[in-house]
Amino acid sequence: MYLALAIVLEITGTTFMKLSYGFTKLLPSALMMVFYLLSFSALTMALRQVPLSTAYAVWSGVGTALIAVIGFVFFKETATLMKIVSIGLIITGVVGLRLAE
Repeated sequence: MYLALAIVLEITGTTFMKLSYGFTKLLPSALMMVFYLLSFSALTMALRQVPLSTAYAVWSGVGTALIAVIGFVFFKETATLMKIVSIGLIITGVVGLRLAE
């Protein structure tokens, strides 16, 4: 539960990072910092029950894949075949780690 929350908070923080335009927008910059702090807090709580290697890999991998999708959908970034295959590989790796437990 905490790991899923940490992922959602990290994705939100990264989205606000994009919206901050390099720290030139105050509110998105502040929200980015708040969401990252909350994300790290939730990740720390998840580490009580999930091994560090798995938790961090899932947190970063799922976050990376979902942020890429957000970039494609909301920020109109180019979704090439290579990017989509690469995201699929990230997801495959995360699933593999979960199955290995």
